[in-house]
Amino acid sequence: MGSASEIGSWQALFALSATALALGMVARDRRLAHAGQNMLKAGILASLVKTTIKRTVHRTRPNVFMDEGHYARGRPGTGYGPWQSFPSGHAALSVAVARSVARAYPEAAAPAYCAAAAIATVQVIRGAHYPVDVLAGAVIGIAAEAVSHHPFTDEARRHG
Repeated sequence: MGSASEIGSWQALFALSATALALGMVARDRRLAHAGQNMLKAGILASLVKTTIKRTVHRTRPNVFMDEGHYARGRPGTGYGPWQSFPSGHAALSVAVARSVARAYPEAAAPAYCAAAAIATVQVIRGAHYPVDVLAGAVIGIAAEAVSHHPFTDEARRHG
């Protein structure tokens, strides 16, 4: 289950986003290229925000608490994986990319959101994150996509 959830890792999602952008450019498919570009922008922004928060605060992951009976939280962040539960990067990036896909391809919204929800849920089940970590990551993903998309819409250009 854990390895299946790695489709939500930054490496996998950036590769997916870059592939969509490249395929769109090669095929001269503006919609696909724009989707890939927005997926990359949203993913990068979500990653920057979650990394900044993880380096600002620390909290042990649930599996550390369950396996070792140790729980700690506070400031500053540690940069050490078992102490970087908050927020979930998998959730942040998965939601940002899913929202980008849904914006470009509304007909694919349900599968994109279901995939992001599954990736986020697995993080809790496997003990990598608490539910609030995943919720915070999802909020970061939604906000990152909204911020990364808005300045580049035709509507924003007409009104800006």
